[in-house]
Amino acid sequence: MKTLDTMTEEERSLLLFLETQATDHGGCVKTIHMNKDDMGIAKQWNQEGFIKFGRICSRDLSSFGSNWCLLSDEAWQLVHAERRARALLMWAKRTWKTTDEMKG
Repeated sequence: MKTLDTMTEEERSLLLFLETQATDHGGCVKTIHMNKDDMGIAKQWNQEGFIKFGRICSRDLSSFGSNWCLLSDEAWQLVHAERRARALLMWAKRTWKTTDEMKG
């Protein structure tokens, strides 16, 4: 079982990218946004069952992408945890104040 602590920064970044493709693009992946290492990780994750990843049939290719992805339950749990951690980090780094903070 994977954990965020054992994943590299590149793996966490790829997981976030694939989650966006699954959520916002129906699973279509534009591999032009992936490098050789990303492709290798995606293929490895596919073999492990962490994600499902493959090519779209040539007759169905479009500008939306040439590959597809589907995340496992484990991948969904980890990507949620990673998004939450990034949101908390960005909140801590913000340079602006909320109106609630100005009241006290």
